[in-house]
Amino acid sequence: MALSGVILVLYLLAHMYGNLKVFAGQQSFDSYAHHLRTLGEPILPHTGALWIVRVVLLASVIAHAYAAFKLWARARRSRGGGTAKRYQSSRGRTGVQRTYASFTLRWGGVVIALFVIFHLLHLTWNTIHPGGASDSPYQRVVNGFSVWWVVVAYTLAMLAIGFHLRHGIWSALTTLGANTSAAARHRLNLLAYVVAGIVTVGFLLPPYSILLGLVS
Repeated sequence: MALSGVILVLYLLAHMYGNLKVFAGQQSFDSYAHHLRTLGEPILPHTGALWIVRVVLLASVIAHAYAAFKLWARARRSRGGGTAKRYQSSRGRTGVQRTYASFTLRWGGVVIALFVIFHLLHLTWNTIHPGGASDSPYQRVVNGFSVWWVVVAYTLAMLAIGFHLRHGIWSALTTLGANTSAAARHRLNLLAYVVAGIVTVGFLLPPYSILLGLVS
C-alpha cells in the first residue's frame, strides 16, 4: 500500500506540472504532449517511454487496490466481523479518534477511480468531447474546462484526491518508518498537508482559469 502510493504521488506531482503548462499557451502545451510520445527515442520506440509509465502506473493502481481490500478484510476480521467500534480512544470526545480524511479514504478512492475513467476517455483517448472535439491536446483541455459541469466534476475529484493524499502520505511514510517521535509525527502531518494542498490547488488552477476566461 505504502510503496504503490508513493509511486502514484510522484506521478501526480509530475502530471500537475505538465497541466500547468496550459498557462504557457497552445504551442508550449501541445509540444509538451507531443514530446511525451517521443521521449526516449531512438533508444525506445515511439510512445515507448509513455507505455512504460502506463504499465508502472497500472501495476501500482492494482497493487494499491489489492492492498486496500486485504487491509479492509484483515481489519474487519480483527473486529469480529465488523461489530466492534473502530479507532476507539479516550482522547476523542466521543470515544473515537479518527480524522475526516481517513473516514473518507475508501469512498474517495471510488470517486477517484470513476474520475480517472472519465479523464482518460476525455483527454487521453479523445473518445468523449465535452465542449467540442479537437486534435489539439491544448484545445481539448480548454474546450472541456469551458463547461461548468466538467469543472465541478473535476473539483470533486481533486478534493477527493486531496483528502486521500492528506491521510495517505502520513500513513505511507509512517509505514516506511519515518514516524519515530512526536517531532517526526508533527513534520509528517505538515508534509501531508503541504503536498495535498499543492496537488489539489495545482490541479484546480487550470480548469478555473479557463472557466473564468483567464486562459482561452
